[in-house]
Amino acid sequence: MKSLTSFAKRSAQLAAGFACAIALVAGVPAVAGAQVLTTDDVCGKTADARGITAENLPDIDATNALVMGKDGTVYYARGADEQVKIASITKVMTAILTVENCKMDEKVTVSNAAATVGNSTAGLLEGDELTVEQALRGLLIPSGNDAAIALAEYVGKKIDPKTKDAEATFVKAMNERAKKLGCTGTVFENPHGLDFDEWAGDMHSTAHDVALMMQEAMKNDTIREVVASEDSWIEVTGADGSDHSHSMDTHNVLLGQDGNIGGKTGTTDDAGYCFTSAYNRDGDEIYTVILNSTTTDQRFTDTATLANWYYGHKVTVAIANTQEKTANGNPLMARISQTDWTDKTIDATLADPDARATAFSLAGKVTEKVSYDDLSGTVHVGDKVGSVTLKQDGTKIAVMGLVADEEGTGPNPIEWMLVKLDRLGRRIDNRPLTAESETVAKAPEV
Repeated sequence: MKSLTSFAKRSAQLAAGFACAIALVAGVPAVAGAQVLTTDDVCGKTADARGITAENLPDIDATNALVMGKDGTVYYARGADEQVKIASITKVMTAILTVENCKMDEKVTVSNAAATVGNSTAGLLEGDELTVEQALRGLLIPSGNDAAIALAEYVGKKIDPKTKDAEATFVKAMNERAKKLGCTGTVFENPHGLDFDEWAGDMHSTAHDVALMMQEAMKNDTIREVVASEDSWIEVTGADGSDHSHSMDTHNVLLGQDGNIGGKTGTTDDAGYCFTSAYNRDGDEIYTVILNSTTTDQRFTDTATLANWYYGHKVTVAIANTQEKTANGNPLMARISQTDWTDKTIDATLADPDARATAFSLAGKVTEKVSYDDLSGTVHVGDKVGSVTLKQDGTKIAVMGLVADEEGTGPNPIEWMLVKLDRLGRRIDNRPLTAESETVAKAPEV
């Protein structure tokens, strides 16, 4: 059934390619893989629902994809909750459990099962001894299945010293940890992600769950450093006591380009070509997921496309969207009632008049809410008098204090008597007892 499923999947991808070629010969514009879809989600709603046209969407071949911010905001999703194979991306969870349960200088011994797993390896031999950190490098840089089993066996015994099957104990912990992360569509059956022959089974995950795993992994400094390594040497002590080195090259061809700070590939017939990565441009960190792309090169093209799409639609806007100025030349945000008087207000500006907010241009309009403090007694320039909150699509994108930009004093005894008389007349006439506060600034436009 594995080979039949894989054949059907690849046949569909080949058919899409032939269709593109025929369209080009016929002079009809073709989209690569016919995968610009207005049914894809942008910030929780379909592009169609937001009125976003195809030219503002990423052109990718992957059947499942996602872009998530460091705070968990999902900016783009395609088939993100579909349960699919993720191949060696599984090793991200193996790495998470390793750093959570081990010190990096602990020693791991490679078993026969680890040394003979085959496929993608770090070149470890039975009886080799290496530190947890070295094994972690073998896991994440060359995607070593041997390192995955070695770590699973070692960490599994640490989790349950009485276990008779350390690898099974580790896999159970992987699934428990995934649930704690909020993964709702993930089942692990081994620590490396192989899904065929003796490893065939019902292991699966989703693009959204993979993003949650990558987000968690990148919180750890050791993992961040390892996945950022373009190449690495690991030192291993062999069963005979001799020391030898292994040179490893990363599979991440995007590393160091345009803010790419690390990632993890995965490939099997059923999973297709997969890649999850982290980007950081000017402090703005995101996690991208590509599952079931068509070729090894295409998964990296898809990833770069997603990153450029996201950063290309990030905009900064001035919080102070107003043409009016205070007497001191600062942006006039609001006139706030001075409640000891019936007719006086205090000009308010931003605590930082030049403050800017970051928004996502495809997420809809920015809304503004201004809150006013109760101002009584003496008010000095710089005193907090309120706040302004900007939201986009229901999410806060900025909160900034408002401060007084002029002096204000309370009434003296004679003035207070006059205020009382004025308020008596206002009550009779059903007029406001204080000046109305007024917001001058408008919500920024994106």
